[in-house]
Amino acid sequence: MDRLSAYSAFEKTAGTGGFVLARVIAAKGSTPRETDAWMLVSEDGMFGTIGGGRLEMEAVEKARAILAGSEASELALPLGPAIGQCCGGHVTLSFEIIPPTRFDEISGMVKTEDETDPEVWLFGGGHVGRALARALRLLPVKVHVVESREDELMLTPEGAEQHLTALPESLVASIAPGSAVIVLTHDHALDFLIVSAALARDDLAQVGMIGSETKRATFEHQFIREGGDKAQLSKLICPIGRKIPDKRPEVIAATVAAEIMTALAELRRPGGSQPAS
Repeated sequence: MDRLSAYSAFEKTAGTGGFVLARVIAAKGSTPRETDAWMLVSEDGMFGTIGGGRLEMEAVEKARAILAGSEASELALPLGPAIGQCCGGHVTLSFEIIPPTRFDEISGMVKTEDETDPEVWLFGGGHVGRALARALRLLPVKVHVVESREDELMLTPEGAEQHLTALPESLVASIAPGSAVIVLTHDHALDFLIVSAALARDDLAQVGMIGSETKRATFEHQFIREGGDKAQLSKLICPIGRKIPDKRPEVIAATVAAEIMTALAELRRPGGSQPAS
């Protein structure tokens, strides 16, 4: 279920009194979530999270007390022995009742967050590509799968946007800045064309290619021989994922997904490297 559908289902748990928006307005030290993380609480349901554990339990209890008639106010919590959560930081939460007349406003907020999710482009819809698409669909990213083989593209997991083209490398120029590009096609020559096009850009969060150290060395040799800028090769991640003995597609996908999310988070981190405009 996508987030908008999940939010619509949550709305049905709210009574005529609406629900409560609980938001992290201050976070100091080690905390479960960052400032502006939020969750919604109704009498019988929840949507989103501010980090779980005792902190979230306290927030839910206060939100439901507000729905029952208590006065809305901020809640400051030291995350230490006082509440049995050993993060060691300090969190301040705000609480706001959202009546049914404002449900569309919250729906718009959910939609806006979804629209700002970064994109991950998977070139290749084979076994590893499909496994990676499934893993990424659980994460806050938009997944695109590009294939030149229609039969393979038809096997793409639900929720990923499909692109069928005889020239996959031609799509690289139109990818949104800040996206991650992962190349896992069935053809090394095609891999070369796609990766070369991606390395020519300086505004992508990650450029990765499945393969071995030998494949990387072969790629580098060909790239330089054909006039590529040697400095651009430092942007290429190959092999992708952690080097572990288990090479089943789902296992590879788990490590690659973690690598992708790390690159995307680093790009969005305050003070982190930003894509060129």
